[in-house]
Amino acid sequence: MKKSWLIALLCAFAAVTAVAQDPTSDAAATAKGKMLVAANGARLGPVYRIGADGAAQIFIDGKLVSIPVTTLSTANGRLTTSLSKSQVLALN
Repeated sequence: MKKSWLIALLCAFAAVTAVAQDPTSDAAATAKGKMLVAANGARLGPVYRIGADGAAQIFIDGKLVSIPVTTLSTANGRLTTSLSKSQVLALN
């Protein structure tokens, strides 16, 4: 009886860990069409598409720029990157 309880507990823990492992991927997955905002609150532009690696891709100053998924988060319904506009422009 103790072994089956322990196995059930381990399976439940593994499932919760797998779901909670990468919260930024959820931000990127639902980002298409949303306005991307820089760390200082400046609007960068709407997300054009999501790259295979989960990066949000936007057009800024006529260039397609991929914003790394590790810099993305959502707060109060806003998609935000921890990068500034100048850092985003330097990406490529």
